[in-house]
Amino acid sequence: MIKAIITDIEGTITRISFVKDVLFPYAAKHLPEFVEKHQHTPEVATQLNAVKQLIANPMASVPEIIDALLNWIKNDEKVTPLKQLQGLIWQAGYENGDFTGHIYPDAFEFLSTQHREGTPLYVYSSGSVKAQQLLFEYSDYGDMRPLFQAYFDTKIGGKKEPKSYHSIIEQLPYSAAEVLFLSDIIEELDAAKTAGLATLQLWRDGQAQSPAHNAITDFNQYMSRNV
Repeated sequence: MIKAIITDIEGTITRISFVKDVLFPYAAKHLPEFVEKHQHTPEVATQLNAVKQLIANPMASVPEIIDALLNWIKNDEKVTPLKQLQGLIWQAGYENGDFTGHIYPDAFEFLSTQHREGTPLYVYSSGSVKAQQLLFEYSDYGDMRPLFQAYFDTKIGGKKEPKSYHSIIEQLPYSAAEVLFLSDIIEELDAAKTAGLATLQLWRDGQAQSPAHNAITDFNQYMSRNV
């Protein structure tokens, strides 16, 4: 019996194009100025030091760090310090009203219903916890943060690694079999299933499918099928 749900964000409850066509370009445009301006603040300095370690250049200059970050954005790399910095940059965009967080209507209805019925909801995304919370705080439907119990990002591990899901389950009061993981990506679903979680694929944009996982095209099908 499913007692809790963990959901991915991009491609699952928000459209992929929102991230790729809105958030990523916004971060890329504002990142150089942001890093230059805030490089000495502790929160930013910590991430810049992490970049130096990842590029194996402890003496890297700020321009070199910026080049590495922009290259990671271009290649859609799931790199933790980049994700942390993107979250900080997006905060300004949300607060300025430059954009709101896109949520599919069926996803909002589904999440609201599950919350209302007492099913604990969690988020696991490659975007930083800060970025996740900003998207929900400034969503198309207002502040959705009260719907969720906790948030997880790549600090706990990569989303295609079974051990990441084991680590999440260790922090929840449920067994793996009692938790349903929602995603649009087969490799993530495979990892979650290997860790013992139930899985369900959101198939919205013609992604690859696998017979190893149930799939729906929108959450209305979940409610009718009671997967």
